[in-house]
Amino acid sequence: MPLVGVLAIQGDFQAHAEVLRGLGAEVREVRAPGHLEGLDGLIIPGGESTTMTLGIEREGLAAPLRALVASGKPVLGTCAGMIMLDRLHLGLLDVTCERNAFGRQVRSFEADLDMPGLGGTVRGVFIRAPWVTGHGEGVEVLAQIEDHPVAVRQGNILAVAFHPETAGETSLHEWLLERAQSTNGRQTG
Repeated sequence: MPLVGVLAIQGDFQAHAEVLRGLGAEVREVRAPGHLEGLDGLIIPGGESTTMTLGIEREGLAAPLRALVASGKPVLGTCAGMIMLDRLHLGLLDVTCERNAFGRQVRSFEADLDMPGLGGTVRGVFIRAPWVTGHGEGVEVLAQIEDHPVAVRQGNILAVAFHPETAGETSLHEWLLERAQSTNGRQTG
């Protein structure tokens, strides 16, 4: 199974690591540029995007993260991870996001999203979740709530505005693992 990194600057990185391990992957917490070496894929988890931005800057991770994505390694960004990937942050995904778009934490909710390209229905937990306010032509919108994109894909990047890891949802992690295996010349199952 592939070696997948989970950005561990701040946020829900441990829950993602548990899901990946449950699927048989090796997991490495990423806190410094050297932790990106040898990875087959990466998850940028939910958390607080301002704190994550400061941590990425402090640790000198921005350029190495960009290089990892440019190398073709698959990336999954969830909630704040979607924000971190957008045009205004790491600039890896041709989208603009609005933070806390659904409202404060008391407005949190769960929803089933129809995402046929990712195995059908995906359960998402929305906690102070963003949504996509604008996107380029190369971005595929995979799911929407109230006409607001909440799941998008562009090349080797899948970004969602919700927390699949807290809903017991594994299809997005499976997507990442399948691409990590095929990107690295391994057989996919």
